[in-house]
Amino acid sequence: MITLADLPPGARARVLYIAGGFGARRRLMEMGFTPGSIVEVISNFPGPILVMVRGTRVAIGRGVARKIIVQPVAYP
Repeated sequence: MITLADLPPGARARVLYIAGGFGARRRLMEMGFTPGSIVEVISNFPGPILVMVRGTRVAIGRGVARKIIVQPVAYP
């Protein structure tokens, strides 16, 4: 298993679960990071990670991205 922070730009993955406390999980789920949702990494350079989730671009910090456990998926 890998985290969202480990994915290169252009990679797509399915959210498996979110590690961390109740508050962090709740906030990330409110942003669209629910188990089963597909996330695409737009930018993973130094600084925040820019991802597309449920049709919305979201910038999240690396520490938060390390709490999102994902499974890479192939392009259709």
